[in-house]
This record gives sequence, structure tokens and C-alpha cells, in this order.
Amino acid sequence: MPDTVSDRRPCFITTPIYYVNDRPHIGHAYTSLAADVLARWRRLEGRDVFFLTGTDEHGQKVEKAAKDAGMDPQAFTDQVSQHFRDLAVTMGFSNDGFIRTTEERHKRTCAALWEKLVANGEIYLGHYEGWYAVRDEAFYGPDELTERDGVRYAPSGAPVEWVREPSYFFRLSKWLPELLRRFDLPEGDPHRIDIQPESRRNEVRAFVQNGLKEFGQTPEKLDLSISRTSFTWGVKVPGDPAHVMYVWMDALTNYITAAGYPHDPEAFARWWPAEIHFVGKDIVRFHTIYWPAFLLAAGLAPAKRVFAHGWWTNEGQKISKSLGNVIDPVALVAEFGLDPIRYFLLREVPFGQDGDFSRAALIGRNNGELANALGNLANRTLSLIQRNCDAKLPGPAARAASDAALGALVDALPGQVGAHLDRQEFHLALEAVMAAAREANGYITVEAPWALKKTDPARMEAVLRQLHDALRVFATVLQPFMPTTMAKLLDQLGVPEAARGLGALGTPLPGGLPLPPPAPLFAKIEAAG
Repeated sequence: MPDTVSDRRPCFITTPIYYVNDRPHIGHAYTSLAADVLARWRRLEGRDVFFLTGTDEHGQKVEKAAKDAGMDPQAFTDQVSQHFRDLAVTMGFSNDGFIRTTEERHKRTCAALWEKLVANGEIYLGHYEGWYAVRDEAFYGPDELTERDGVRYAPSGAPVEWVREPSYFFRLSKWLPELLRRFDLPEGDPHRIDIQPESRRNEVRAFVQNGLKEFGQTPEKLDLSISRTSFTWGVKVPGDPAHVMYVWMDALTNYITAAGYPHDPEAFARWWPAEIHFVGKDIVRFHTIYWPAFLLAAGLAPAKRVFAHGWWTNEGQKISKSLGNVIDPVALVAEFGLDPIRYFLLREVPFGQDGDFSRAALIGRNNGELANALGNLANRTLSLIQRNCDAKLPGPAARAASDAALGALVDALPGQVGAHLDRQEFHLALEAVMAAAREANGYITVEAPWALKKTDPARMEAVLRQLHDALRVFATVLQPFMPTTMAKLLDQLGVPEAARGLGALGTPLPGGLPLPPPAPLFAKIEAAG
């Protein structure tokens, strides 16, 4: 692995904070899973990591949902926020922090950011009127709306209404040219705002460019309304409690609250700017335009990368409560087991694209790749060592010519997986492991170590050692994806806890190491019907 100062820099990884107007679903699990895998990989690299998730608990939608439930907003958010904490446990997420926007520390950070923006001349008082979608907590231009049966709708499908109220404004127009400049900086430039995938970057660039083109002569039309007086469930504006902060200003600030701004300058200097914000594609505009503009206006650095993933369908159908096909990740884990679900979600679809959740595809991945390709390879190899090597690991052996193909794949694998994860190519990282596992299955079939017991026992031991070494690498690099099952495999391989990081792969395990009896890692799933 590379050994540079930048590679050892502390790493801050975030999910969006999830809105507490309903229970968590597969989309929430998917975003957090990607963040969890990258955080676990960074720890394997030996980096110090802060992985943050949490809940967004203010705004008109939450106030309405609490009222509909007959509950006080704080009691309502306490209840729903707990569901997201529970999901993190169920999914095996390794988050280091969980933030709620109703926490006092967060309210203090929001006030501090607001006051900094006021001091910098970035906020002014005016009136706002426009088409507002309560569901999205966002205003839309008339050209973005569609009309059906006399009702106007936002691009998200949410109904909009005409709203006019006093509002504080943020001078967004001032920062849009700078955002465009930073979007276009070359890779590796520390000031670049990196939006991924490329399709989302193009979408955001076009949105900003079109706004500047249309309203360039009247920049105030591009400024952002950042307070509300029509409801009260939110963070009060410092010095003007009749206003609450726009929910997105409140929500986005969570990242710097958790990083230590402004109350812990040492922690903030350590963790900020974030390495990556993982978000759904529906909120990419907020994270790539509003959020970096707020930060730049306050004299703070934007996050290095925002990665917006796609949406899932369910057996080819759009997911919606009205269709009754919302995918419950907790139920999936209960039915299929945690690690097969974690594996499938990041294996099936390129991260950043939309994908379809199919039970047949899940069963196919589990049975074909996990149970057959990886699980069966481990069981065959370790069973042969048990029977033919007195349950002890054969010593390291020089590679023969017939070992070269497998050896080359295995040697390259940690670097390959790391490069893919640096680009959030989760499916390609897993494909690289599976390609090596398929090569190992071909190798064991061709070399037939069970037959070498009588004809060439030394070669038998060398073959089994090659397979054991390969399995150790597979298990090591797959830990972020399937932590529980790979911990079991590493136990069966006799790898000590202290030797399970990427850096330890360069140190061979000693020959003669006693190995426990193997046990199956993955159960095959029978297809219904």
C-alpha cells in the first residue's frame, strides 16, 4: 500500500442525516452501507476514521407528521430517530457518531454559522414569494413545475403552493461563479469540489450555469431564502426568534457540528474537510450548491467529494407506500442474513446508477458467488488441510509456474480493491475478488491436491498453502463488505486479530500454525416455488 502523508490523513465520511417523518427503508440502508464499507476499508489501511450518520428532525414536514400522529414534535422525533439507530445496529454499521439536529450542540453550531455569515455580510432581510413544496422543503421556479387537474407539482412529484413571507436571504448569487470554477478544477486540486458520478456533476453544472444565464442581471433572484416564519419547529434565528432557519441550512450544518465547529477547533482541524458525503441523487443540489456556498461564505473549506447514488426499484416497480412494495431492510436481514444482504446491495448495481431489487438476483448472487465460489473454496481447502496436514498450516513455499496466474491475481487484489473503493466502484471491487476466487477454484481443480497426497506430498502442501494464502487475502479485503462472515473465515484460517489489516498481508503466517475445523460460511437459499 502507498505510504504517504495524505494516505495517513484522518478521514471523515458521512451519510446524509435521515428525515424522521417515517421509518427507515432500503434507500437509507444502502447509503449508510456504502459509507460503512469505505470507513471500514480506510481503517484497514491504517487510517484514523470518523464515520457519521444521524437524523434530520426539524422542519414543516416533521411538525406535520408529529401532529398527524398526535404527538409532540420532540417526542415524535425521539421515537423515529431511534428506528434509525436500530437500523445501524441491524445492518452492522460501524459509525463513530450519530447526530440529531435537535441536540443543543447542533443548535449552537447553527447559531455560530449564522452569526459568521451575518458578520461577513452574507445574509440580509427581505420577503420571499414563490412556489413552495412542503414535502421537499424547497422552492421551485415556474419552469420546473408541471400542472395536473389545476394543481402544480415540483419535479419530485410533490404539490407546490404559492407562499409569501418575510425571510432572511443568503447571497448565493455571489458564490455561484466560484462554485463553477471549483467544479472544473482538475482532479487532485485541493480546492476542487468533486461531484460524482459524472452525470450528477454535469446536472449540477448545468443548473448553476442556466441560473446565472437567466438571472445574471438580477442576481438577487438567485439568492436563497434561509428562514421561515410560517412554522416554529426549527432552530431559532439568532436575534430574531420569529424566524426559524431553513431546514436545509440547519440539516447541512450537522456535518461541521459533529466535526467540532466551532466548539472544538482541534477536532475540527483534524476532521474537516470531509473526505466524502454520500447522498441520494434527490438531494445532490443541496449538497453541491447550497452547502459549499455556505461554507465558502463562512471562510470554511467545502467537502472534498459528494457522491450521489441512484434509486432502487422492487422487482421492476417503482417503490412507493401506495403500492405497498417498500423494502424493509430489517425484514430482509431476518430472512436472508446480514452479510448476504450487504454483499448483494453493493454487488448488484454500479453505485451511482439506479438498480432493481430482485429476490431471484439476490438468491443467485448468494448461491453462485458466496456459497459456491467463495464458501465452497474455503471449505474444500481447509478440510484438505485438516485431513492431510494434521490440521496445521503448511509452511510458505516458492511458487511453481502453475501457481503464477493465481499468485498474480492475489498479489494485485488489495491494490485493485483499494483503487475501486477510492472511486466508489463497489461492484467492481467485489467483481475483482470474485474473479480471483474463480481462478482459485480452477486452480484447486487442476492441481487436485487430494490426489497429490500419495504422489507428491510436498507439492500437495505447496498447493494448499497457495490456496490458504489466497483465502487470507480474500477474507481480508472482504471484511468491510461482510465483517461477521469474514471474521469467521479469518478465524478458520488461523489469522490473529492483530494481523487482519492490509499492512499485515506482507507478513506470511508461520508454517505449523494449528487450524480449527472448518465450518460452512454461507447457506444456500432455496428459491420459493
